[in-house]
Amino acid sequence: MFDEAHSILRNDPVMADLLERHDPYVESDWTEFERLCISILNQQLSTASAAAVRERFFEVLDDEVTPETVLAAETEALRSAGLSRQKIEYVNNAARAFQERDYTRSGLADHTNDEVVDALTEIKGIGKWTARMYLLFVLERPDTLPLGDLAVRRGIEQLYADGDEMTRAEMREVAEAWRPYRSVATRYIWAEYESE
Repeated sequence: MFDEAHSILRNDPVMADLLERHDPYVESDWTEFERLCISILNQQLSTASAAAVRERFFEVLDDEVTPETVLAAETEALRSAGLSRQKIEYVNNAARAFQERDYTRSGLADHTNDEVVDALTEIKGIGKWTARMYLLFVLERPDTLPLGDLAVRRGIEQLYADGDEMTRAEMREVAEAWRPYRSVATRYIWAEYESE
């Protein structure tokens, strides 16, 4: 997939430059459930704050982040790791959902992107942003464009409009050149945005 994606993305001069300067595909061995918890923890936090909370969350669970360990964790221990009461509720909701249904890559393989978003957003605490992050990072769907993400929007504005504000329609127009690999392009935009 990457060779084909890169050959398409290189047709966009801005993207061609990003391909030379970044490697946004650092492998992680997080499970699907761990990745969903991380997305919940990242909601409305800066990158640095989210990383600190994630690290403490994993420590509290002795690096065994499963639906069972999350549901068994003491509320106060999770609070001391930096989770708000609301985020504790949300990770518990996600844990119960994972116990009831298969949200893994194989379990959702025959679902469309829209069906995945619909299924995930039925879980209280998981909105469209988190569901799209799941499509992109966990299910590794190749053509997701998460314009609900502030970093993606700011990154596109910096790269394609010298930092001037763009409408989402204008951003979608820019991203047309990346089809059917908008997810791959998005990772490069994040890498550039976070490197500044």
